[in-house]
Amino acid sequence: MSIYVIGDIQGCLDELQQLLKKIRFSADKDVLWFTGDLVNRGPKSLEVLRFVKSLEDNAITVLGNHDLHMLAIIYGLEKQRPSDTFDEIINASDKQPLMQWVAQLPLIHCADNDRLVMVHAGIYPSWEINDAKKYASEVETILQSGRLIEFLSNMYGNRPEKWSEDLKGWERLRFITNTFTRMRFCTRDLGLDLKSSVAPGKQGEDLLPWYHLRKNNEQQHQIFFGHWSTLGLIDENGMHCLDTGCLWGGELSALKLTDSHELFQINCKGQQRPF
Repeated sequence: MSIYVIGDIQGCLDELQQLLKKIRFSADKDVLWFTGDLVNRGPKSLEVLRFVKSLEDNAITVLGNHDLHMLAIIYGLEKQRPSDTFDEIINASDKQPLMQWVAQLPLIHCADNDRLVMVHAGIYPSWEINDAKKYASEVETILQSGRLIEFLSNMYGNRPEKWSEDLKGWERLRFITNTFTRMRFCTRDLGLDLKSSVAPGKQGEDLLPWYHLRKNNEQQHQIFFGHWSTLGLIDENGMHCLDTGCLWGGELSALKLTDSHELFQINCKGQQRPF
């Protein structure tokens, strides 16, 4: 069995199929880890959802911000933005089981005694992996309960900016969700900046990439994430970004989890221009 970590797809099914052909994916023995954002802005979000769901135990996916945004739209809590491409899902006969499946997805996936960790955007710099798993489970419990609509109604917003164990209610759940699904930069005193999406080096002087503020032991933890297309592929101190901008005409990337971390990529057509 081989495990491959694949970066953000965002509805680009054709490129995903080309990549799976390149790695010679076998659905009866290989496992695909998806870093989230299966959907939106690309042309075939519905088909991507159906395909990944059909893989059952041979696919593990964490929630991304676009996946959560899709749930809010499908359940009528938000209106589509000009860049959203959810019409096909809204009109699909199987949208309800698909949305139920998405709502059951985790925010973090850990394997090999937490040596291998996958999230969509990142892990808050001061959190240990056990902390991250505990906080993720707080959100997952709500998502997987009868309070999904209530959660989605309170999900949006950039505050609070800093973590405190004293946070309660929706503020606590919103911070946890923003960390796992939206974080890129933090201030030096660990405040989340959820506005800047530029490449590192182009941000304000008071901001640092979240992984630069994290004291990660790469012998203990290898952290795989997506979300940051302007960052692109990195392999730094046990941190691995796999979002290589397929949607924008970059590449779709798969990292085989062997000792050598073999990388596979295919060029993408580019479905949208950066905003």
